[in-house]
Amino acid sequence: MVNFELTREYIDNLKELIAAKNETAISEILEGLHPADIAEVYEELSIDEAKYLYFLIDDDTAADVITELEEDDRKRFLESLPSDVIARRFIDNMDSDDAADVLGELDNARQQEVLSHIDDVTTAGDIADLLNYDEDTAGGLMAKELIKVKENWGIPTCLRSMRRQAEEIDEIYYVYVVDNDGILKGTLSLKRMLLSPVDVLVKDIYNSDVISVKVDVDAEDVSYIMDKYDLVALPVVDSIGRLVGRITIDDVVDVMREEAEKDYQLASGITEDVEPSDSVWQHTRARIPWLLIGMLGGILGSRVISGFVDVLDEHPQLAFFMGLIAAMGGNVGIQSSAIVVQSLASGSVGLDSSWRKLLKELGISLLNASLLTILIFSYNKVVGADLALTLTVSAAMFSVVVFANLFGTFVPLFLNRLKIDPAVATGPFVTTLNDIIGMFLYLTIGTLFFSMMG
Repeated sequence: MVNFELTREYIDNLKELIAAKNETAISEILEGLHPADIAEVYEELSIDEAKYLYFLIDDDTAADVITELEEDDRKRFLESLPSDVIARRFIDNMDSDDAADVLGELDNARQQEVLSHIDDVTTAGDIADLLNYDEDTAGGLMAKELIKVKENWGIPTCLRSMRRQAEEIDEIYYVYVVDNDGILKGTLSLKRMLLSPVDVLVKDIYNSDVISVKVDVDAEDVSYIMDKYDLVALPVVDSIGRLVGRITIDDVVDVMREEAEKDYQLASGITEDVEPSDSVWQHTRARIPWLLIGMLGGILGSRVISGFVDVLDEHPQLAFFMGLIAAMGGNVGIQSSAIVVQSLASGSVGLDSSWRKLLKELGISLLNASLLTILIFSYNKVVGADLALTLTVSAAMFSVVVFANLFGTFVPLFLNRLKIDPAVATGPFVTTLNDIIGMFLYLTIGTLFFSMMG
């Protein structure tokens, strides 16, 4: 059963049953409930209530629920439990990648303590190996559980080995073929294996066209590869090509979501990855850098305006359109930078296409600028604005839109070359600079037209 909306009444009722220690009623409520829903229930409970709840569900469900919790909630809950309980109730019932992710949130001493309580030495060793990889790499994403066969095996040997290996795996996507040294050679089709004579060797029927990644490949690149080639699982090899694990699509979906959240925060001017549950200081530290930059931009903008105070005193009607010009520059810059950042994220903009992208954006900016200029010119003529103001606003509109479009395109491309996340360009950075430069262009053009026609 999937409960898409856990109501306040539902949570309160469960808390009352926990207080009364009514195990039968609680079990009936939780029976068949999806682990994600149970995790949502946990977030509304105290540590003691959560402990009581967890020990009423079976081990497999408990392990699934712990992986669904938010990191902060999971860490608080695990820190309240003995190491042997964590090992036997949760870690023993998880895939190696999930186990490594959970243990990675604990300090080193606690990690070793939990690992020492795992009875299966091979499992403990696999998890310990995964903990050595950076969490943002293929090695940090991969699981050790997979099915592999050797290229010199016959079909009967393959089937026997696969049955043994399958006992430890929830989902089987591919059968991987390796040589005697463990080097990845390709994949084996289950259909072809079943239809082949029993005396055929694996090396005669496997598919050598296999896509793999090395353990140190960035997680974002892994997600791009799996998306591009429409893969549900991706083998991971070490520096000499030995098969060491596999990454499944559910892990990559998590990476995509986290990257999207990070980019959204960067675009909003938040420099660190923060969660709603983080402290006030963490939120302030993440937000203040771009707020300071925005304030500095505002100060520079005011200095630009102060340089034209004589023109504004003589022609105060120029002030009527200052907000419009600044807003248009910021909006156009955000639009163009967002398109480029999206293209970079999907891998569709390479180094060789950067100039083509700039040229295309130039064409777009000229068309947009022309349309907007015609509209603002028509508006000023209808309301009866004087000719100098009409020409100033029209010329400034055209110039600012073209500049902001090209600037919003160039900045993310440039940041990407410098290996800086281009999502920064869709936030206050582009907006602030476009405001300053747009205001300078507007007042400069105004000075020119009013002096010529004064």
